[in-house]
Amino acid sequence: MNQEKKDDFIFGLRPVLEAIEAGKTIDKIFVQNALQGEIYIELKQLLSKHNIRPNYVPVEKLNRFTRKNHQGVVAFISDVPFHKIEDVLPQLFEEGKTPFILVLDRLTDVRNFGAICRTAECVGIHAVVIPEKGAAPINSDAIKTSAGAIYNIKICKEKNLAHTVDFLQQSGVSVFAATEKAQKLIYDVDFREPCAIVMGNEETGISKEVLHHADEKIKLPIEGKTQSLNVSVACGAILYEAVRQKLS
Repeated sequence: MNQEKKDDFIFGLRPVLEAIEAGKTIDKIFVQNALQGEIYIELKQLLSKHNIRPNYVPVEKLNRFTRKNHQGVVAFISDVPFHKIEDVLPQLFEEGKTPFILVLDRLTDVRNFGAICRTAECVGIHAVVIPEKGAAPINSDAIKTSAGAIYNIKICKEKNLAHTVDFLQQSGVSVFAATEKAQKLIYDVDFREPCAIVMGNEETGISKEVLHHADEKIKLPIEGKTQSLNVSVACGAILYEAVRQKLS
């Protein structure tokens, strides 16, 4: 069963085209393989203009979203605006703030994402960075789980998280990657300077590429037989250690 809800998407060539022209934020768009026609060409050009990357899929996948005449296009709409970290970070420095960034590498669970955004907003995270592809949809479930916090925090969608990590580092932001394979505990690093904390996918953790680029690898102490925490719980513990340091 799809995580997206019916009231989160629109379908049909012309409705999708008009939604983009009206400035709607497209979370994801699915296009039937080998789709043809003049309106599709117009839509394709508009997608390119707005840097929206379609997912090309067989018609069977589109039929699972709706049995109505989708004309080979289904788009999921988000009323949450997306930002670019390249715009957000300089603004933080200009305002005299110490950047506090959270990077979520391919989290797929909508409720985990919502819960993390709720905690992130509470602790003063300035931006949550997610990848363009492979991330949980920002739909009504995510917004509900976040208790509306998603509306009060900047969500940055980035094409390549490894490049984003490089950009953060070049801008003077230290990047800490949370992984069970780390040697350092979260209490052994300094979160008081400009920093970004990276949390990984629920099953596979942080991708090797992103992990390789991080300044430090950090972990939570685990004393029991269960060797891992839910990513939302782990993220909350790390963020509040950062807050403790910032307040001390």
